[in-house]
Amino acid sequence: MANDKPFQSFTVETRPEDGPPRLAALRAELARRELDGFIVPRTDAHQGEYVTAKDARLLWLTGFSGSAGYGIVTAAQAGVFVDGRYRVQVKGEVDLAHFTPVNWPETSLADWLRQALPEGGRVAYDPWLQSRKEIRDTEAALAGANIALVPSENLVDQIRTDQAAAVSGPVRLHDEAIAGRTAAEKRVALAAELKARGQASTVLTLADSIAWLLNIRGEDLPKNPVVQGFAVVDDKGQVQLFSEPAKFGPEVRAKLGNDVVILPVEGLPAALGELNGPVRLDPASAPDEVFRLVEARADVVEAADPVVLPKAIKTASEIEGMRQAHLRDAVAMVEMLAWLDAQPVDGSLDEIAVVKKLESLRRAQGAHDVSFDTISSTGPNAAINHYHVNEQTNLPIRDGELLLLDSGGQYRDGTTDITRTIPMGQITARHRLPYTLVLQGMVNLSRLKFPKGRAGRDLDPVARAPLWTAGLDFDHGTGHGVGAALCVHEGPVRISRVSEIPLQPGMILSNEPGYYREGDFGIRIENLIVVTPSDSPDGREMLGFETLTWVPIDTRPLDLTLMSKAEIDWLNAYHAEVRAKVAPLVTGAAHDWLIRATEALG
Repeated sequence: MANDKPFQSFTVETRPEDGPPRLAALRAELARRELDGFIVPRTDAHQGEYVTAKDARLLWLTGFSGSAGYGIVTAAQAGVFVDGRYRVQVKGEVDLAHFTPVNWPETSLADWLRQALPEGGRVAYDPWLQSRKEIRDTEAALAGANIALVPSENLVDQIRTDQAAAVSGPVRLHDEAIAGRTAAEKRVALAAELKARGQASTVLTLADSIAWLLNIRGEDLPKNPVVQGFAVVDDKGQVQLFSEPAKFGPEVRAKLGNDVVILPVEGLPAALGELNGPVRLDPASAPDEVFRLVEARADVVEAADPVVLPKAIKTASEIEGMRQAHLRDAVAMVEMLAWLDAQPVDGSLDEIAVVKKLESLRRAQGAHDVSFDTISSTGPNAAINHYHVNEQTNLPIRDGELLLLDSGGQYRDGTTDITRTIPMGQITARHRLPYTLVLQGMVNLSRLKFPKGRAGRDLDPVARAPLWTAGLDFDHGTGHGVGAALCVHEGPVRISRVSEIPLQPGMILSNEPGYYREGDFGIRIENLIVVTPSDSPDGREMLGFETLTWVPIDTRPLDLTLMSKAEIDWLNAYHAEVRAKVAPLVTGAAHDWLIRATEALG
C-alpha cells in the first residue's frame, strides 16, 4: 500500500513559553543531585542530524529546533550554543529572558563553563550522547578550572512528563544493483581492513554506516532511511547487530545470512564488556559510554569509523542511481517552477502551500520521502538559513520578494538536494547584486579543476570570492557530502573552511553558496556535484566535478554586466543540457516553461 502520510508537518512543536518551567524543573533536579550543571546535546546516541521526538531533548527544553547545537544549564545561566546557520532562527524560538544564545564554535563549551562556574563545580553529562572526543577535549580545555565532568543518567529524561514513544518501522533490503557491491563483499573488505591493522573488531555507532555496510534501509528516523542500532564487526566479517529484532523480516534475515546476528539493543552493554581487543572505536562519533564499557576489559584503538570513507566514495552503480533519481526530481522541480510562475503574487499563495505542492509532485515521481524538511521561505524568513515553516511563521508570498526553495527527495535509487531562489513579481534592485554574486560563486566552483589531494577547505574560497570582493559572505559551509539513497548530509567530506579530508573521485557534494540579509531576504543556489578525474595539459593529476542536478536557474535577477563571458557560457551550456535531458520528460505548460527558462543569454 502506498504511503500517503504527509512528508512534512507544520505543527508548532514547542513554544518559547514552554521553556522556563522546564528549565526550572531541570535546575531543581540539579540541586537535588548536588550538581552544578548539565549538558543537553542536540544529538542522539548515534550522533545523527535528525532525531526522533523521544531524543529531541534540546528542542523540548529550550524550543530551539535547529539540527546542530547544544545547551548547558547551571543554577544561574542557560546557554544555547548555535552556529552561523541558526543565529537568526534561535532568537525567535527561545525565551531570551531565560536562555542566552551563544555563538559556537567561536565560544566553546569550556570557555562558557569557565565564566559560568568561576569557582569550579560538577557538571553532569549523558555518556551515551557525548562522544569521547567531545568529553576529552572539554576536559583538557578545563584543566586548572576545578570543573569536573561527571557521567550521569539523562536528567532531562528524569523531568519529562510527556516522553514520546520510540519510532521504528520495518527494515528493507537495498537493491544490490543500485549499491554496486553486496553486503558480503563490504563485510569482507571491512574484515580485511581490521586484520591488516591488527584490530580484532570495531563498533559501528553511526546509523548510516550500518545501513550502507549491510545494504539495508529503514524507517527509524524522519527523512533518513536508516536503521538505528549498533554493530560489532570482527576481523572475520561477522556482525552482531544490536537493534530491534522484530523489525527484521524473514527476507531480510535470509539475505543477511548467518554471519549477521540480530540481537536486542538492551544486550549491547554486556556484549561490549566482553570484547577482546584491540577494538577500533571512533572518538569523534562513538559515545563516551561505548568507550567506557569496552575499556573495562579490552584495549581500544582510536581511529575513524572504517565505513565512512568507503561510503563516501560512491560506486559507479550508486552514481548512476543518483543520476536517474535527479532526472525524476528535475521533472518535479520543473513542474513546480512552472506552476509557481503561473501563480498570482497577490499574497494568496503562502510558504506552506508551496511545500505541499512540491511534495505532491515528488510523490508522482516516486519519492518515498523528502530528504529533509523543505525550506520554503520568503521575505525575512529566507534570511534564516535552515528555516522550517510552521503554522505560526507561515508568510504569504508577495510581489517584489524572493522565494528561497531548498528541498530534496528520497528515492529508492538516490537522494536529491536542490535550492533555487525565485523572484516573485517585480524584481527589486537590491536583490540583483547579491543574487549575481551567489550564482558566480556556484558557477566558479562547478567549473573548477583542482590538483588531486586538495580538501574542501581549499575549494571553499572559490565559491566565496565573488561575494568577498563586494565585502559580503555567508555563515555556512559551501557544500556537504550527500549519501546515495541515504542521508542527505553525509560525512566525512565537506566544502568548508574546516574540512581537511582530500576529495576523491566518486564523492558527491552540494555546491550552495548564499547570501542573507537579516530581516529582509535570503538567496541560495544549489546543485549537487560528483568529483571526477580531470585532464591536465601537463600530465598533472587533476580532479573536477560532474553536475547531477538538472533544473533551470532563474536568470531574471542577474546583472549580466558583472558576469564574465566564461560564466555566461557555462550557464548557457548548463541550460542547454537541462533542456536536452528534461524537455522529453515533461509536457504541456511545464514543457513550454522549460523552453523559455533555458533560452541562452546574449
